Amino acid sequence: MILAAVLLAFPLAGHAEDEKKTDVWLPSLITETPQQGFELAIKLSRMGVKSTQSNKEVLFRERAEYSQDGEALIHASEVIAVHFQTVAAANNYWK
Repeated sequence: MILAAVLLAFPLAGHAEDEKKTDVWLPSLITETPQQGFELAIKLSRMGVKSTQSNKEVLFRERAEYSQDGEALIHASEVIAVHFQTVAAANNYWK
């Protein structure tokens, strides 16, 4: 499963020009509260999926399948947790 995610990420390297054309959606990792940080972690996860699978038809078709798969949902939670660790560190753990 992890290997598949890594392999899907490789085509992104060729889209550097496409990235230049997009609006900045992530100006900072800094948030006021841990809850806002968690919401940002979810956003990061969703944007990663959207960037990896830009075909909306495929994305929605696959979402119907993995939303019923407990193992896939656990993996999604793991990705969110990794992003939350990153956001928390960037915010000095809201000390």
